[in-house]
Parts: sequence; structure tokens; C-alpha cells
Amino acid sequence: MRRSEFHRAVEAEFGTAGAALVADLTLPGMGERTAAAALDAGIEPRDVWLALCSETDVPESRRHGVGRLTPRR
Repeated sequence: MRRSEFHRAVEAEFGTAGAALVADLTLPGMGERTAAAALDAGIEPRDVWLALCSETDVPESRRHGVGRLTPRR
């Protein structure tokens, strides 16, 4: 997952609240960092996404493959 895919996934899952969650919610799985701080520290976006999903109780069915653009033909 790329950073751009992370941000698309956050927007798709959380809507307008996504930016606040990324900036303000501390994630135990990320050393008590926010998602933004974890990304800035070089942690893989997919790992940050999964930690964010875990902390906010996103169902497993909506955690994988999100944020990707539809392939062009």
C-alpha cells in the first residue's frame, strides 16, 4: 500500500472524520503514535492502515484491498 492509497482508504472508510483520526488518534500498535506520526516515522502505510482499522473496529472485510484505484484499460 502506498501513502496515497492509505489516504484514499481513510477517506473511503471514515469520510470527513478521517483526517482528524489520522492526526489525533494514538495507535497502541504504532508505539502510541498517531497514524500521521507513524507514517512520518517511516512505518509502512499498510501497517498503519491495519492498526487504524484495529483501533476503530473496522470489520476485517473492509480492511484489505482498499485505497486502490481501478486499473485502467
